[in-house]
Amino acid sequence: MSGRLARTLCTAALAAVAAVSPATAEPAAPEPVPAAGAPQTIAGMLTRLQTLYQEAEEAGELFTGAEEELKRQTARAAKLGTELTAARSALDSSRRDAGRLARAQYQGHTDFSVYLRLLLAPDPQRALEQNHVIERAQAGRAATVDRLTGAERHADALASRSRAVLARQRKLAAQQKEQRDTARSRLRDVEALLASLSPEQLAELSELEQRNTAAAQKKLVASGALSSTRLPSGPGSEAVRYAIGQIGKPYVWGAEGPDAYDCSGLTSRAWSTAGLTIPRTSQEQWARLPKVPVASLRPGDLVVYFPKATHVALYIGDGLVVQAPRPGASVKVSPLASNPLLGAVRPDPDGEPLSSYTLPELPEGASFGSDTGYNAPQT
Repeated sequence: MSGRLARTLCTAALAAVAAVSPATAEPAAPEPVPAAGAPQTIAGMLTRLQTLYQEAEEAGELFTGAEEELKRQTARAAKLGTELTAARSALDSSRRDAGRLARAQYQGHTDFSVYLRLLLAPDPQRALEQNHVIERAQAGRAATVDRLTGAERHADALASRSRAVLARQRKLAAQQKEQRDTARSRLRDVEALLASLSPEQLAELSELEQRNTAAAQKKLVASGALSSTRLPSGPGSEAVRYAIGQIGKPYVWGAEGPDAYDCSGLTSRAWSTAGLTIPRTSQEQWARLPKVPVASLRPGDLVVYFPKATHVALYIGDGLVVQAPRPGASVKVSPLASNPLLGAVRPDPDGEPLSSYTLPELPEGASFGSDTGYNAPQT
């Protein structure tokens, strides 16, 4: 594939998504996908590309979410295994204690038999003073039996929980594979559709993408949503600096750095580097982080796109975001309205703003390439 064609393909897919779904907090429903074999206009091709890629990205985010949950369940299973080993050790100890008590009682060597001998002694007062001996003996036996019973119950409960966690792990592994295969199938569909387009169609798609992205950004600015300049928090500034430092690195599905990223891998790693752990996937980031109005954006906030929150970018100020756009593309700077906007979230809502902030210098070519397109299959 020539460099020119690669760049053209990169700009082709999902072009002019703003024309299909304007950048607003309430995205419009996507247009119907043209029937297979029907004559397609450029707008119809764009809609088809958008639908195919959104299916792929949704599957990719679900895959990453399943992978994260699998990691958590694996850690939980390991912890339960350690607890189960300790419980079984305690159970064995209790059984040994009970065995020693039974043998001692059978042989007449228990504290209780000693008490009987004292009771038969010629000094009853002395025997009465030893009353605590029998109490200790009885309490010791009761404690041993209780410990034995409790350890058995605890071991059984832990074994049951461990089996349930392991079953959940197996289910997640199967779900993970299915989602992975679904996403790969969607990406192959996108690739095939792009390969079927003529050079003239690709050029039209590219031009339409650029024109409508610019129009969507202009509309967003005109609405006053980006009219206020807000200062980031200290960690937010660090997250911005980290994200800008990743510009040019490739998008790789499921990657979270340091050599490659997917969209949420970049945002979660940027904030982790700034000292704050946030959810891994774009959908979890949207669901679990505090939401803020787009008009209140400050550098470091996360901008979430598409109705199912399947894409995310990091706001850096001046109406720009850093994002890992799509497979075949690289981390880049894009207009905030480069994709249909769902809303924004703030990882550190209580963070104190800095007294001043200057957008870090962007590397040469930081905005090069498509904001929304698909270029080449991942190998």
